[in-house]
Amino acid sequence: MLQLNNTTPRYFYRKADKLKSRKAIDEIFVKGKSISHFPLKIIWLTHKREVTLQAGVGVSSRNFKKAVDRNRVKRLLREAYRLQKYHLQEYLENSKKNMSVFFLYVGKELPDYNTIHEKMGSAITRLIKWSNDNPEKNS
Repeated sequence: MLQLNNTTPRYFYRKADKLKSRKAIDEIFVKGKSISHFPLKIIWLTHKREVTLQAGVGVSSRNFKKAVDRNRVKRLLREAYRLQKYHLQEYLENSKKNMSVFFLYVGKELPDYNTIHEKMGSAITRLIKWSNDNPEKNS
């Protein structure tokens, strides 16, 4: 989405925004905090890295045996996140925090885009509220 005026946000999910490091992902699952917002489980960790916000998505192979189904759900999650991440990014920039977030899809049925988009928006809002209500030091 390329916009020439500065009033509308530009939506990107660049390589630097993706959580790809095995070390960082393991650290999130070991040290991170989590909240559930069915069918999503959000696991996050504040950090001192130079990147303000990194995110990853995952789907259990236990619930979706076929790789095409897992890939579809991950594609839907990434797209919904890409379009709504600016709320979380603005919050982090204003509060001078850095965060890594991992979104797990824990539902058992193949979702449609509207459901994922709605749940991702409310999950991001809930994450902002939760991290605002429970301030913590950057670790």
